[in-house]
Amino acid sequence: MSNQAQINRSARAAALEAVAQLPTESTSLIDYQSQGRAVIIGDNQALEVAPRLAGRLSTLLILTEGVEEPGVPQVPLGGRSMHIEGYLGNFRIQLGEPGKPNAETVATDLILDLSPEPLLGSQLKPPGYRHSSLEEPELEQAMAEMGELIGRFEKPRYFDYDPDICAHGHAGKTACTRCLDACPADAISSLGDIIEVDPHLCQGGGVCASVCPSGAIRYAYPSPHDNLTRLRRLLSVYREMGGTEPVLLLSAESDEPAIEPRRDNQLPFRVEELASVGLDFWLSALAYGARCVLLADNGAMPESSARALTEQLDFAREILAAMSYPEQCIQLVSGEHLEQTQWSSMPVIETARYSGLGGKRKTAFLAMDHLHAQAERAKPLASLSAGAPFGCADVDPQACTLCLSCVGACPGKALQPGGEGIPQLLFIEENCLQCGMCTRTCPEDAIWITPRVLFDPHARQQTRKLHEEEPFCCTACGKPFATRSVIDNMMHKLQGHYMFQSERARRRLTLCEDCRVVDIVQDPEAMVRGIDDPIRQ
Repeated sequence: MSNQAQINRSARAAALEAVAQLPTESTSLIDYQSQGRAVIIGDNQALEVAPRLAGRLSTLLILTEGVEEPGVPQVPLGGRSMHIEGYLGNFRIQLGEPGKPNAETVATDLILDLSPEPLLGSQLKPPGYRHSSLEEPELEQAMAEMGELIGRFEKPRYFDYDPDICAHGHAGKTACTRCLDACPADAISSLGDIIEVDPHLCQGGGVCASVCPSGAIRYAYPSPHDNLTRLRRLLSVYREMGGTEPVLLLSAESDEPAIEPRRDNQLPFRVEELASVGLDFWLSALAYGARCVLLADNGAMPESSARALTEQLDFAREILAAMSYPEQCIQLVSGEHLEQTQWSSMPVIETARYSGLGGKRKTAFLAMDHLHAQAERAKPLASLSAGAPFGCADVDPQACTLCLSCVGACPGKALQPGGEGIPQLLFIEENCLQCGMCTRTCPEDAIWITPRVLFDPHARQQTRKLHEEEPFCCTACGKPFATRSVIDNMMHKLQGHYMFQSERARRRLTLCEDCRVVDIVQDPEAMVRGIDDPIRQ
């Protein structure tokens, strides 16, 4: 072993020891309670399994096919549908259609599913649910695991959620569904304009936090700040102790066997799940001095998590390429073939010192700004693939009426109104989540969005004007109350309407709200029509 290799090993050991001493912010706990009631679902072959579990658990068999067996507690499915929901200690199995004579609900703590295919479709099954074949030793292992699930159990609450900055929906229109699409445990559901996470179904995959464009949902244990503090300490101590060419080796705590470094300069960093950290963390690692970031996977990552992680990786590489840094300095690699993996290295740069206390988007921009400042041939912006969480919005001035419905719908406050009495639509690019809520809300289809990153922080944070019109002033009192395009559009749409046949009624559309009320009261024809209006009645 060379002298530098020995130094790298010693530096790595010192860095890992320093990280181990860092405190971790606590989180609340989620409680499960199981009394050992178990339901076994299967055909006649499952009849042989029930007695084997009877000594450990209180069992009930739901017989999907076959002949009932006397003496075995069982419920025949009998052609009824079956729906399962819940988790350890609180499962509900609905047999038949609710409200129908053949409907029946079975409550249980545990479920052993012996069907040919799992009855639950989620990629991460809820705690307390176990699917197994009838082959040994798989079946014996499944029964042994279920036999241990009696009593009270606790796990950390893995997430925090801030509905005030959530981009899921507004006024009944749905925009961002990234977390729902990515969650492998089906723990997230839509509640109209916001989402809800079931903490009992959530198993800490964390991909929801990685794909969330606003940071509305974030990983709570460990927190993003704790992770960045650990990362910065790991790399700084390694360098201080003489270590060279640091390569960050990211892997999941759940990996069995654990993925270990294969080279002296690889610094292991374990997270709950590999997809629980994303673009902001990877770019921060490079800004803190890592020459490369390896995302080591053993093949157990759920499909939806792997898909979301790959998309995040594409965004990160597009950003690095625009700065003329090697794209392959962030790589998803096989933990099994780690020793043969080749990668590209970042050039040596001055290390960043930011703490990452400002939230996910702020951290991502701090990392990008630091890397861009030291890039030799960087472009002014990076064009990103569809779905990226950064970008701009543009408006068709011929179509926009400055109704500002997009302003009220924008969750990131990227779209803003002008000053008092000034018909303007303003835009701050750094705040844009690319959620598409503005495009869904605009009644004129006048807005479109483009994913990109502006590297100049001043240009990104600057308020720029998307559209402006002269105010339309009330033809009675002269007060500005709308824009010319709004009035023209309204006059056009109401042309031929039975309530606006007279010249006075049409003129009323050019009055402000106060003057319009006064004119209606003074117009006998309008008052009579208002009383006799069949629509109002």
